[in-house]
Amino acid sequence: MATQGSGGNVIAAICNIFFPGLGQLVQGRIIAALIFAIVVFGGYALWFLVVPPVIGAVVHLWSIIDAARYTNYSGYERR
Repeated sequence: MATQGSGGNVIAAICNIFFPGLGQLVQGRIIAALIFAIVVFGGYALWFLVVPPVIGAVVHLWSIIDAARYTNYSGYERR
């Protein structure tokens, strides 16, 4: 991905709206994608309790914002 707010980040954020973690997967961040997906779907699966769905919703929103604000710091600068 290029920079924050680039077209790739916008696509990743839109992907996260429909499937939590998919945006991170599009960006190549597999571990982050798995963590977001497991926490969100785990929270939504426990819908009959009060706290887990709220935590799932907050993490879902966090995954969208994380994908939109991601900047790839690979340790070197392109010229």
